[in-house]
Amino acid sequence: MTIYIGNLSYRATEDDLKEVFAEYGAVKRVALPTDRETGRMRGFAFVELEEETHEDAAIAELDGAEWMGRQLKVNKAKPKEDGRPVVKRASA
Repeated sequence: MTIYIGNLSYRATEDDLKEVFAEYGAVKRVALPTDRETGRMRGFAFVELEEETHEDAAIAELDGAEWMGRQLKVNKAKPKEDGRPVVKRASA
């Protein structure tokens, strides 16, 4: 599974995310997409942990949490048809 983190501070780095998610388990991968034209972060990231149960705990505790002055949106991501993850939005 992949975790989607939205409403992310533009100051956040891969190391910042690794540090936060390491509290829940071993971090397998962190991806911080950037805009192709400007090179700036796009305000979201994807994280994978070694254990899916740890990912579930991270989602439950971090969704809605304030971090770096922003209220995070944390959800399970699902793969797009081309293999890249996409957000699976929870209904309101």
